[in-house]
Amino acid sequence: MAVLLTPGASATRDHPSLMALDQALSVDGITVKRIDLPSSRPGPKVQAAIVDAAAALAPAALVLGGRSFGGRMCSLAVADGLTAAGLVLISYPLHPPGRPQNMRVEHFPGLEVPCLFVSGTRDAFATRAELEAATAAIPGEVTHVWIDGGGHGMRGKDVAVTHAVRDWLRALSSGQGARAAL
Repeated sequence: MAVLLTPGASATRDHPSLMALDQALSVDGITVKRIDLPSSRPGPKVQAAIVDAAAALAPAALVLGGRSFGGRMCSLAVADGLTAAGLVLISYPLHPPGRPQNMRVEHFPGLEVPCLFVSGTRDAFATRAELEAATAAIPGEVTHVWIDGGGHGMRGKDVAVTHAVRDWLRALSSGQGARAAL
């Protein structure tokens, strides 16, 4: 199995939370590739960077994802046809803070792979009720892990996030179903 990790809009591949995930997953023998994105705005250049990085990891079973914008862009690439074994979406930016009428979910019905959403209970980009209602449109198996007290940046929550992702990936790779270990 291989995992492609992407950063949030204002971060790089060396964001501490991505590095913590890389270290923890590598111990499990999972190949991890962290990439920078060419823009902090959605568009073809960003999706092309994800597709190119994914191709470099083939033929391994590939899980894509990342933090906020990076995870969202991976989910768009998968909905547009990029083959993946699953998606790891940390602090998914469901809508801009204070603007729940601007949902970023039009592609959710195209996500036919298992999806892990790791979210903080204090995230201004999505309440628990909003995210759980929106992800009901995803045909693939959806798992939510809620990090108590976590905001969008998940400051100080790297250990909890890493454990959630690692446990979900272990269950996914063992064929038990992604929810089995959670």
